[in-house]
Amino acid sequence: MPTWFRIFAVVLLAWGAAGCFAWYQQFRLGADAMGPADAYQRALYAALPVWYNAVYAVAVGTGFLGALALLARSVFARPLFVVALIAVIVQFGWLFATTDILAHRGVGAAGFPIVIVVITGFEIWLARHAQRRGWIA
Repeated sequence: MPTWFRIFAVVLLAWGAAGCFAWYQQFRLGADAMGPADAYQRALYAALPVWYNAVYAVAVGTGFLGALALLARSVFARPLFVVALIAVIVQFGWLFATTDILAHRGVGAAGFPIVIVVITGFEIWLARHAQRRGWIA
């Protein structure tokens, strides 16, 4: 397994840990997780369905476990990343399809979710690449 692959796996593990911490902060602090919340953020958070935080937890948890699986050279990395991507799509798909967040925050509100989808897609590609090369089994 090449050094660059290990570096990416460690960076993705740190990314996953940051996601888990962000989920924990949102679960613990609610709308104030990212700093003082305005009235819109409070109303949006209050309107989230019960399952939303669970889907968020699945997204970040499986992303973290997928990165851990990459480091452990486990074939489970790719399926974990696929589950993470599905959860991310459900999470942000619901957010953008059923709320008026874009009207309140503008198109820029989609920026970070797009970055998350791209990184998760990269994780899936990297796991598949590693599996094809025989670096994980």
